[in-house]
Amino acid sequence: MNKVITRQQAAQLIKDGDTVAFSAFGLACLAEEVLIGVQERWEAEQAPRDLTVVHAAGLGRRGDDTKGLNHWAYKGMIKRYLGGIPMASSKIVEMINNNECEAYCYPQGVISQLFREIAAKRPGLITRVGLGTYMDPRVEGGRMNTVSPDDLIELVTIRGEEYLLYPSLPINVGVIRGTYSDESGNLTMTEESLKMEVLPIAQAAKNSGGIVIAQVKGVVKNGTLDPNLVKVPGILIDYLVVSEPENHMQTENTQYNPAFSGQIKVPMGSMSPIPLSERKVIARRAAAELVPGAIINLGIGIPVEIGGIASEEGIADQLHMTTESGSIGGVPASGNDFGHSFNVEAAVDMQAQFDFYDGGGLDLSCLGMAETDQFGNVNVSKFGGKANGPGGFINIAQTAKRLVFAGTFTAGGFKAKVADGKLEILQEGRSDKFVANVEQITYAGGMAERFGQRVLFVTERAVLELHGARLTVTEIAPGIDLEKDVLGHMAFKPAVAENLKLMDAGLFQETWGGLKAIAEANATK
Repeated sequence: MNKVITRQQAAQLIKDGDTVAFSAFGLACLAEEVLIGVQERWEAEQAPRDLTVVHAAGLGRRGDDTKGLNHWAYKGMIKRYLGGIPMASSKIVEMINNNECEAYCYPQGVISQLFREIAAKRPGLITRVGLGTYMDPRVEGGRMNTVSPDDLIELVTIRGEEYLLYPSLPINVGVIRGTYSDESGNLTMTEESLKMEVLPIAQAAKNSGGIVIAQVKGVVKNGTLDPNLVKVPGILIDYLVVSEPENHMQTENTQYNPAFSGQIKVPMGSMSPIPLSERKVIARRAAAELVPGAIINLGIGIPVEIGGIASEEGIADQLHMTTESGSIGGVPASGNDFGHSFNVEAAVDMQAQFDFYDGGGLDLSCLGMAETDQFGNVNVSKFGGKANGPGGFINIAQTAKRLVFAGTFTAGGFKAKVADGKLEILQEGRSDKFVANVEQITYAGGMAERFGQRVLFVTERAVLELHGARLTVTEIAPGIDLEKDVLGHMAFKPAVAENLKLMDAGLFQETWGGLKAIAEANATK
């Protein structure tokens, strides 16, 4: 059987009402060629219709409405969206906001693990991940709009402990990606920097009685691939689509960088220092929670810059930096290369990475902080009714032993000057991040004590700790007035530590050089 087909032929294989599962992390591991083929079919004949789309990480490129799942953003094509982070496809977000499709946003790790449960024909994924958040059926049940009627997630009790059951669903079409395949469909991923959840998606589709379509760069002769490099065996793959190069990006920003996929190592000393700003101050202070030998995860935005700080301060080789997408070791990349790492030591499947995370394998995680309330709840998933989705945030935030939320104190036009060991606020942001009640609970502050977490909120002007279900201001920046600059921009009254400290003045200087000693001291606490 010749498994190679065109994207137009692939599009004809998807039927009305099918449930279609995708692998992707932005543009990494995304079968863009197949998405385009289905778009072309829709524009010609308005089919297929009433699809359910399932994916764990984002599908697309942030700020670009021509990529990813945007190709399918037609009313009538998608009936139900079930994803981890729709914000990578802006037109899908618009559909969700306009109630043009049902929408449920599950944690990224949950969806990646759910494919494995579907493959094994188990009833679903049973986990503590999501308790107390908007996943909890006592809160919102994972819904993202008002036309999502079904109660999909169940609260269950096992041996006196509460869990959430995310139910299995059949996968009719699995759409995955690799680098090269042989004529039998044996799939390698040597130039893919992320391995994602391609194997469980393929297994889930086949054991659901469905089909698997794999996008590749090229097809080689049988017997020429090293079997140790085959990620998905040919018995699981029905069809192969050879992609045009522009539809096979390694990251959202990069066509191919061998340092991301392990073909070469680059000298990290060649990385440019991060310019001194309030963002660098925040990243430095968050980095001051590190200990040598720690296994850590860094979120998008300011948190990922901790990797650069560790490199500048000469302790990067003492840390084990990981990403939820599966990289272990090396230094995480930032911007539109987020989720990838330079000089990785290992690249594991995403669902396997989340197994480790969910079990408490992270010593520390630093994540973004969009909106926080008086109870220590954090929202990163929905603003003004707009569905962003949680990505891996819920899995990571709920299970890391030590947790740092990092971000500026106010948002929208905030400007500050960092010089001479202090901070000067030039212009406040248009909105305050510390609100009375968050719009949606992506992290439940009340769970921190239950799960034994130490939780910090690090900003450019203050550090706060979560004690019980109340925030306490423990540090303020040099040059900052507590009443005017901190408490005056909070919609609730936090506690203030009796021994309120000044943040280290070295954080606000061009050269710091203090992280190594701080990390070593942390190890003795």
